[in-house]
Formats: sequence, C-alpha cells, structure tokens
Amino acid sequence: MTPPPPAAGPGATIRPEEAAHFGRLAAEWWDPKGSSAMLHQLNPVRLAFVRAAIDGHWQADSRSLRPLAGKRALDVGCGAGLLAEPLARLGAETTGVDAAAENIAAARAHAAGAGLTIDYHAGDIATLDLGQFDLVTSMEVIEHVADKPAFIAALAARLAPGGLMILSTPNRTLRARLVLVEAAERFGRIPRGTHHWDDFITPDELHDLLAGAGLAMGEPRGIAWSPLQGLHLSDDLALNYIVTVSKQETE
Repeated sequence: MTPPPPAAGPGATIRPEEAAHFGRLAAEWWDPKGSSAMLHQLNPVRLAFVRAAIDGHWQADSRSLRPLAGKRALDVGCGAGLLAEPLARLGAETTGVDAAAENIAAARAHAAGAGLTIDYHAGDIATLDLGQFDLVTSMEVIEHVADKPAFIAALAARLAPGGLMILSTPNRTLRARLVLVEAAERFGRIPRGTHHWDDFITPDELHDLLAGAGLAMGEPRGIAWSPLQGLHLSDDLALNYIVTVSKQETE
C-alpha cells in the first residue's frame, strides 16, 4: 500500500494530496478532450477577462498584440501552462509556479515545443524567492490551498507596486455544489476529487482575505454556464467568479 502524502506544515500553502491529484493529470493537461477538457473551455473566458483587465489597468491599446511587453508576469498554480503560454505571447517575461513537479515537466516540454521561453518552478509560492511581478495571476487555485491567508500574503508579496493581480475561484453556493461537484464530477466533466465544496470561497470572504494582506478587490465578474452560450462572463456569481486585485493605496 502506498503511504499517504505528508500533511502540510505550518504556514505552508500546498496540500500534498492536492498536488498529487493534479500531478496525476499532467499527461492529459494539453488534451482538449482529456481530463482537463473543462479547463480548455474555461481558458478563453478567463483570457477575455485578463486581456480587458490588462488594457484597463495600463491603458493599453486594445489592438496591440503584445500589451505586456516589458512587463513581468507570474502565474501561480500554472498547471501545464494553459494561461502562462498566452501571457508569454502577450509579451510578458513569464514565470509559472505549480505544486506538482509533473505539471511543471509537462509545462516545460509544451513551451519548448511551442518555441516559448517561460521560467517554470515546482514548489510553494510562499517559499520561492522570485522577486516581484507587474501581473500576478492565480486561477482556480485558492480553493485547493492549505492556508488561504498565507497564500494570499505570498501572492501580495510577489505583486509589484502599481501591479495587477487576477484571481478566479468557485463560489460556495448550493448551485456550485450541485453543478461543479455533484454533476460535473459524476458525469466525468471534471476528474473525481478535484473539488471540495467546503473549501470554496465566497466573494465577501475573498474580499476580507485580500484586505487583510493590504490588497483591494475590484468588482467580481461571474463565470456562468448555459446550454446556448456554454461558459461565459456574466453578472451571475453563483458558480464561479474572476476578479482584479491591486495594492491598497496608502496616504
């Protein structure tokens, strides 16, 4: 029998069992019909929000193909690079961090095949000394970490003054439990064991966590699903939401 992974230590943000779960999916991460199919459907929705946020924050030309040129970007919980690669294509000097070494190996291989230079690291963002970044993203990650305040503090430490952070996460609602946990996992849309409803976080709770780390949360946008539109940005926050974050201004 394989022994269980060690428990997360004090102040650590990684849950070893979560890292192991996602590491087992590494080989299929870039397969749009594999176990990460839902992420492939979600990624264009997230990217639309990210691009609009970049243009708004830095007053960039929405027609520019490289609005992040000259900027550093960090994607935390990057998996095999589904978001990190587009950030690199938008011109950023991009770094990706993930808890699962298997994901980082897959990310490096895919980036090399695509001719992209991305600095990937396996480990805990709370213990990696990577400097600061103009853009920090962490998508569908906070619900999986062992210590949410420590994780948010680690993200805040990586955000440069005047920088932009973007987070997304499921909301802890009955609808999210029924759709993302009961239905999606039962019918194979998401691998079993991916979501734990008790760890989902509401917008109010996220607002308070961010404020505690000296961060200001923007107005969240929902990521909703309908039979006609599929996954799309919405005013409905019940399933999932995405939000911009910046450092609080001090007098």
